[in-house]
Amino acid sequence: MPYLIDGHNLIPKIQGLSLRAVDDEIHLVELLQEYCRVQRKTVEVYFDNAPPGQSGTRRYGQVTAHFVRQGTSADLAIRQRLARLGKSAPNWTVVSSDGEVQSAARLARAQVISAESFVQVLQQSLEKTTSPEQSHREGVLSAEEVEEWLKLFGQK
Repeated sequence: MPYLIDGHNLIPKIQGLSLRAVDDEIHLVELLQEYCRVQRKTVEVYFDNAPPGQSGTRRYGQVTAHFVRQGTSADLAIRQRLARLGKSAPNWTVVSSDGEVQSAARLARAQVISAESFVQVLQQSLEKTTSPEQSHREGVLSAEEVEEWLKLFGQK
């Protein structure tokens, strides 16, 4: 089931991310990319207040980021997307803790999950991808790999 995510509603719920950071949106997109890769999901994330010349839609693999221009809101963009989905809206899950966004999602018969609950799902998914063994092993070469590199660079 694909997701529609209220990005600025989700960012403050994730440890290590802050709305005050200049690159908060791209960090969220990176987390969502990994989540989509692991879970084989599709995500559309909406961000408010894109500066002039920065609004628009960008694809990052399975993540589509909508940077909503100043003067409108991500909430409105999500409601409009739900309206365009029409009868397929029940196949989508809206991630937001904003009451108005949740109400619009329920009215469209989409699934609803709070930002806090989605953070738990996201963290559990990402924890599975990096076990302690993998993170310890990352960057460590086996004896065979070292030998192969030495041969490649002409050293014995």
